[in-house]
Amino acid sequence: MKTFLSIYDVNPKNKTIVTIGTFDGVHQGHKKIIEKLNSSKKDCNCETLLLTFFPHPRMVLQSDLEIKLLNTIDEKVKLLEEAGLDNVIIHPFDHDFSRLTAEKFIKSVLVNQFNVKKIIVGYDHRFGRNRTAAYDDLVSFGKLFNFEVEQISVQEIDAVSISSTKIRNALLKDGNVSLANEYLGYNYFITGKVIKGKKIGRTIGFPTANIYIKEEYKLIPKNGVYVVTSKINNQQFNGMMNIGYNPTFNGELKSIEVHFFNFNQDIYNQEIQVEILERIRDEQKFDTIEDLKAQLEKDKIFSLNYFNS
Repeated sequence: MKTFLSIYDVNPKNKTIVTIGTFDGVHQGHKKIIEKLNSSKKDCNCETLLLTFFPHPRMVLQSDLEIKLLNTIDEKVKLLEEAGLDNVIIHPFDHDFSRLTAEKFIKSVLVNQFNVKKIIVGYDHRFGRNRTAAYDDLVSFGKLFNFEVEQISVQEIDAVSISSTKIRNALLKDGNVSLANEYLGYNYFITGKVIKGKKIGRTIGFPTANIYIKEEYKLIPKNGVYVVTSKINNQQFNGMMNIGYNPTFNGELKSIEVHFFNFNQDIYNQEIQVEILERIRDEQKFDTIEDLKAQLEKDKIFSLNYFNS
């Protein structure tokens, strides 16, 4: 897969079959579109091309919302690469780009730059200045500029419409990772560097890896304790993770701490990916350290039973 950081860097030799969107999460609905893209390219001898944006358009146009994203840019590229695309463009989204009219976008980008033969879009796709143009407009432009348009229906994506917003709400409001993972089609994951913490966990028999995520826009699930797994140095390790403030120790800063079972490697400064599988409970403050240790033992049993089942 070729990755480009601007629409102006692309100069395809062949005609292209194109899709456009934010693709945050690269979830099951997105994959339906990508599958159509990949299967259709055989019919027209085209290259596949996916255009996405960073920052997310809502980060620019609704900056007061402080939207959190399901994927960092690196995570999104990795997921798209696994989807078998020929070309992915991550174009910088800014106010100037947002003011492009639908006609100018079609003519200057899709036709002149991408050499488009066919475009495939989701059932709710809108484009152009203020997102005023919709599927019917795209069809009209297709007739004018000689390209085909195909729309993925809601029914094709799912009986229940899958959206990145639904997944964000499941993770943020409820910590419902099992529902989020069902919508995503893979286990939600975070990627970060292991940094040194206060080392309190090792004093109570539960040493943890403290995960630092530099991308502030990355969505972190609701505070609580979760079952997790991670591949470290080509070896799979299971564990449990706490997201929150360590209230038993009067913590003031939010942290992400993973206790891996049967693990004794030094992984400081190493970047790891942690898959989140199931929510165990809310974070809570305990009256004594012994009460905390007793609960952690229960959490461990819950996690081990999860993997054994």
